[in-house]
Amino acid sequence: MHLAATTAAPATPPSPPHTGGLLALIPGTAGLLTVAALGIALLLVLIIKVRLQPFVALLTVSIAVGLAAGLSVTELFGTVQKSDAVSLIETGMGGILGHVAIIIGLGTMLGAVLEVSGGAEVLSARLLRLFGERREPLAMGLTGLIFGIPVFFDVGIFVLAPIVYAAAKRSGKSILLYCMPLLAGLSMTHAFLPPHPGPVAAAGLFKVDLGWIILMGLVCGIPAVLAAWAYAAWIGKRLYVGVPQDMVDAADEAKAAVTAEKAAAGVPSAAGVPSAAGAPSHERPVSLGTVLTIIGTPLLLILLATFSSIALAPSPGRSVIEFFGHPFVALTIALLLSYYLLGIRRGWSRTSLGTVSTASLKPVGNIILVVGAGGVFGAVLKASGVATALSDTFHHVGLPVIVLAYLLSLVLRVAQGSATVAIVTTAGIVVPLVEGQSMSQAHLALIIMAISAGSIFASHVNDGGFWMVSKYFGISERDTLKSWTVLESVLSVAGFGVAAVVSLVV
Repeated sequence: MHLAATTAAPATPPSPPHTGGLLALIPGTAGLLTVAALGIALLLVLIIKVRLQPFVALLTVSIAVGLAAGLSVTELFGTVQKSDAVSLIETGMGGILGHVAIIIGLGTMLGAVLEVSGGAEVLSARLLRLFGERREPLAMGLTGLIFGIPVFFDVGIFVLAPIVYAAAKRSGKSILLYCMPLLAGLSMTHAFLPPHPGPVAAAGLFKVDLGWIILMGLVCGIPAVLAAWAYAAWIGKRLYVGVPQDMVDAADEAKAAVTAEKAAAGVPSAAGVPSAAGAPSHERPVSLGTVLTIIGTPLLLILLATFSSIALAPSPGRSVIEFFGHPFVALTIALLLSYYLLGIRRGWSRTSLGTVSTASLKPVGNIILVVGAGGVFGAVLKASGVATALSDTFHHVGLPVIVLAYLLSLVLRVAQGSATVAIVTTAGIVVPLVEGQSMSQAHLALIIMAISAGSIFASHVNDGGFWMVSKYFGISERDTLKSWTVLESVLSVAGFGVAAVVSLVV
């Protein structure tokens, strides 16, 4: 079962050439390119200067671009009465969110159960014991890499920061030696691998199977994170930053408060378990094998489904593999496994599981809406003819599509700070460039990797992640630019470099 087959938006009849809006003053390709340039400029102004919420900014720009390119109100919004008119806003939003919202939702709940159950602490503790004190920075990097697959970047920092504090305090060395490898692992998975919003949204827009995204994400991401770890080791030895004592104290106070609350309720103390007050807890520690099984199950199932469509002839066996390997099914299986192995089997009540799952979904509403607005932007670009004009112009430039995709994403990222906005905006521009070129799923996945790589370049003061890293680990703004900003640039350039080289042979 191919993801592409499940995400196709309803077919829209070809629109006649548009002549209204700005095209009445500047007709033809020149007018369409002017509309595109003004639209992107308006998007940046609304986000950077006006501080408009990115979802509202993308939706506003989509409508403005559509009207400027001569689209009618009926084409944009449909009609009040029931008719055959197709609303670009509805089809653009629905076409991308039909699968992205489900994957993000399932992935978010899975990550929350892993987080609250103490899975991250078990994983990092085992790796620290395995690698020893001398290789603790590598253990931190692997922790970020593995735990970053099901958990959002900011959640990963929140959960794993106390472990970084403890390691740096114990060694007396710069905290950069420990936090930068961890951050590199979290950032790589966030940029290159499902179920994170960026690669999932791009896969939906390009109609690429998630199995190819996982495979190419690993191919491009692992060399990139190795390069970032090398830089982390270099900068950590040359730039000393002490452990932020206020953050250590806050973490200790939080743990003490949780322990006291459980003791008052008569609940035996156990790391991070939301047991109901007064209910006995028979919770066992999480095993490393359990954590790895839950994280690895959906990745393995999705990869098997992708390659069964290549290696196996159509048969009932292949249909079974593709069924269980569909992202919806694979992530649901992983979530149910986490409910049982990390929850019910360890004394959690069904109420606790429901509370953790529901609470985890609250922060993702903004992400889902931004991705949906990106789908609207892409649909408007295509229907208005702006996308075709951009495609023709870029083809005449002579640069490969994968290079253009990276540069566009990079510029948007540096200009406005949001990786998600950079990805969905770039994808909306680039998708028409690849239509009709008979590119393989693997090659399209590499173009998505280039877009994802560009979206993490040079995190600086307009990116929330920059301030999160700076404040959580007590790094000055100047030193954050020297360490985190450069680390992100190394990840970006290395990831794109691998994608560009592999694209020559795929």
